Amino acid sequence: MQKDAIFAEPLAHIQDFRFDDQVADVFPDMIQRSVPGYQTIIQTIGKLSGRFQQPDSNYYDLGCSLGAATLAMRRNISVANSRIIAVDNSSAMVERCERHLLAFRSDIPVEVKLADIRQQPIEQAAIVVINFTLQFLPKEDRNTLISRVYQGLKPGGLLILSEKFINKDAQTNDLLVELHHDFKRANGYSELEISQKRSALENVMKPDTLPEHQQRLQQAGFTSQTLWFQCFNFCSMVAIK
Repeated sequence: MQKDAIFAEPLAHIQDFRFDDQVADVFPDMIQRSVPGYQTIIQTIGKLSGRFQQPDSNYYDLGCSLGAATLAMRRNISVANSRIIAVDNSSAMVERCERHLLAFRSDIPVEVKLADIRQQPIEQAAIVVINFTLQFLPKEDRNTLISRVYQGLKPGGLLILSEKFINKDAQTNDLLVELHHDFKRANGYSELEISQKRSALENVMKPDTLPEHQQRLQQAGFTSQTLWFQCFNFCSMVAIK
């Protein structure tokens, strides 16, 4: 696993964060050292897939990156006529995702698509995963996507939504941010790396509050939803149709 050192040296100009070849090469290290509880979330996506699988269904990983959630689903789905559709708009991520999938044999077919998740049809879905992806979409597009997911889910279908979030209370928000920075420091990131990456993400990642997420799910039609995981300012939710 290649170590993430993208922001280790001072940069004269900090460009907006992009999921390009440079990021894709170090992404496994970056995500493990940056997102608290990431492995727990991936493992639980697998467990939930086994619990909520339905025959003759599609399973979607929207914003699949290197395919961690896709692989977790595929390992736990066993019912007939199941198909996983993994979608990402980064060609670097899609290319590496396809390689990762080839390394693990399975009878569950996976279609990896280079596409905008906002344009992806959602049909006959048993499970839809949106893992730390919604926060990168323009805010005006988020309600539409979640509504389309709800419409595309079969009765009893499951949405798994993981996100970084903000808190409207400034004091609480600052505490959660600082605890997250402590987590990154403990994982070997320097103050320079933390600062430069935060600057790179400012214009491309716009987190919502937890109430905003919950209201969006309710407005889409989900009457059964819960926050199942939180560590600092990172969380994962499930919503059942």
